[in-house]
Amino acid sequence: MKVLIVEDETAAAENLAEMLYEIDPGIQVLGNTESVQQTVRWLQSNERPDLIFMDIHLSDGSSFTIFQQMEVEIPIIFTTAYDQYAIDAFKVNSIDYLLKPIKEQDLRQALVKFGKLNQQDTDQYLKLLKQLTLAQEYKSRLLIPNRDKLLPIEVKDVAFFYSTNKTTEIYLKDGKHYPCTMSLDQLLTQLNPNEFIRANKQFIVSRTAITNITIWFDSRLLVNVTVDVPERIYVSKNRAAEFKNWIVK
Repeated sequence: MKVLIVEDETAAAENLAEMLYEIDPGIQVLGNTESVQQTVRWLQSNERPDLIFMDIHLSDGSSFTIFQQMEVEIPIIFTTAYDQYAIDAFKVNSIDYLLKPIKEQDLRQALVKFGKLNQQDTDQYLKLLKQLTLAQEYKSRLLIPNRDKLLPIEVKDVAFFYSTNKTTEIYLKDGKHYPCTMSLDQLLTQLNPNEFIRANKQFIVSRTAITNITIWFDSRLLVNVTVDVPERIYVSKNRAAEFKNWIVK
């Protein structure tokens, strides 16, 4: 069996590959992609795998957006650290999803379930998955707690989201900022990936807030935005090309 792993955490991808080899030494991992755009390019230019293991939350957005950019006719087993999203997203799932950290027994059961699928089962699953992703709606407004009130914030007014020390803040284009109860991973599932991108582990940035991009000395990108930032926004060398493609599409 030939497998593609779509996972932006190196340790998680390596751990999954090791467990797959232990369960079945005949399994061949063809590759590991870390983002929506990298996955799209890989699928368009490489040998078709028999099965994909795909994290729901990738470095540049929700993996659901992959299916909005291209036809994927390959069975997928999703992985997630967030049980609530898995349950909501895969009530129609006829294959499986795995909760992180992935347990070997759960992985074995998922492979057995996949092995029992016939072509009709697979076709039906992919049809339902496509309907699910096409029906996905992105938030146009967020409710942000502020003392004893809830503030309705228009997403179009957001410059960026910033996370550090297990706290998240939302920064608006007028310079105001407020604490946010959601993590960056949770926010990514609710934001349009054409308008927002995960620049790094600490920032989600709005396309319309970006003023210019500086090419840094080590091939990283320094993203400059319309408002003051708590720290500089860098995009790693590995994701620089992907970021530049996103900004102009």
